[in-house]
Parts: sequence; C-alpha cells; structure tokens
Amino acid sequence: MLDTVPLRSRFLDHADHYARWSGLAIGTVPAQQLVAMESDDIAMPLVFAITAFGLCAVGGVMLGDALTLRPQETVRTASLAPRLVRDQVPPRMAPLLLLQAASLVTLLMICAVTASSGSDQVPRAGRVITVSCEGVPASLGPWPGMYYSGPMFAALAVATPVCVWALRRIAHGPGNDQQRRDRAWAITGAWGLLVSIQMLLVVLMIFIALTENACAGPLGAATIVVICPLGLLSLFTFGWSLVTVVAPRAVEDKAVRDWTFDDE
Repeated sequence: MLDTVPLRSRFLDHADHYARWSGLAIGTVPAQQLVAMESDDIAMPLVFAITAFGLCAVGGVMLGDALTLRPQETVRTASLAPRLVRDQVPPRMAPLLLLQAASLVTLLMICAVTASSGSDQVPRAGRVITVSCEGVPASLGPWPGMYYSGPMFAALAVATPVCVWALRRIAHGPGNDQQRRDRAWAITGAWGLLVSIQMLLVVLMIFIALTENACAGPLGAATIVVICPLGLLSLFTFGWSLVTVVAPRAVEDKAVRDWTFDDE
C-alpha cells in the first residue's frame, strides 16, 4: 500500500504557494472576459479587468497566508522587544508603494475634479475633460474621472484595510522572523500589484486623452511630463510585486540590520 503521508505533507508545506499562484491564474480569467466584452466604452472594461485581477491576487495571497503551516514548537519563546509591522515589510519597497498609492489617490481626485460631461453627450459625465481648442470647447477622453475611478477607489478601500489587518496579525503571530517576513512580503506584493496596475491604467488614460489632438496646450504637455515618471515607476513596482507574490523571499535579518544601520 502506498504511503500518502509524505505527499500530503508536501502539499500542506506548499499550500500557500499554490494559493498565491491560483489567485493570479484565476484573476486572469475574469480579466480576459471583461476586456473582451462588447462595450461602446473601451476604458471601462479595462478598469474592471485590472480591478478584478488585482483583487484576485490579494485574495490568493490572503488564502495562502491562512493555509501557511504554523511551527509546532515544544517550547515557545518570546522576545521582550515589541514586534512592529514596519519591521516585517520590505524596508525599501514599502515606502515606495505607499508613495505610489498616495500619488494614485491624489491623481484620481484631481481627475475627478477636472472631469466634465462634455459638450455633446450628458451620459459621458465624468469620462472626459473639456478644453478650449482655438476658442471652441473640445472633449478629450477617456479621462479617469469619477466614472472610471469609482471601481478603483472601491478596490483600494477593500484591499488596503484587509492587507493592513493581515500584516498586523503576522507581526504579532507565531513563527520565526524569516517566516513572518516572507508572509508579510507576499501581502505587500499583492497590495502593490493592485496599486501599480491601477496607476499604469490611469497614466495611460491621461496620456491618451492629452495626446489625442493638439488641444491640450502647455498645461497638457506639463501634465504628460509629470505622469510619465509615474508610469515608469509603476512598471518597476508591478514587476517587483508580481515576482514577490509568486515567490516571496524576504531579506535575511543581517541584511535588514545592515540597511537600517546604514540609514542611521
């Protein structure tokens, strides 16, 4: 008779990996379907697609963290030093992702304020920006006003507190330092994946709208100069977040201490 215990043990040891990978794989299914759906608005299917993919990635990481086996120690020890969330997250990338998230929210708010309904169609409210082109009002879009930013804000409002709660639970939960950091890095990567793909889409929408014709003017050119670095930053953070979700591996304790000492 075959012994199934080793196989079951190996599966449980890697259940967190399977859950994270499944979250990414499952997220591509609704994303593909949403992108391919028929619509007179090309931007909204993209908004729903990236939102669905990002939320599935976060959900897969959360499930993987719940399935992570806790160490079975005969004698448990505890340190007198308090565990802080900032000691578990990536020391370099976490501040960068927070800055990117703040930039995304600020950009969406600015776009929501500047968006208009256009001069021809009332249903386009919040989807275009109106500019003056040789004295004649012109509508440029798609513009990430409230019509498009609503699902993005909703996704951030759901994913952010869940990820913060998970990070706090990891920081104060069982496991050695390396295990806690690996789990915290995976959650940080999942949240960063959602933020970075949203930022990429917002930058792309603004860029297309302002380069649609020559009516954007100097302010539009200045806006493009500002958002292009944000787009490049989003590409970098997207790649890092994707790799971190697939195979999180936090730096060793010595590397963290050395980096902290260098900063001081």
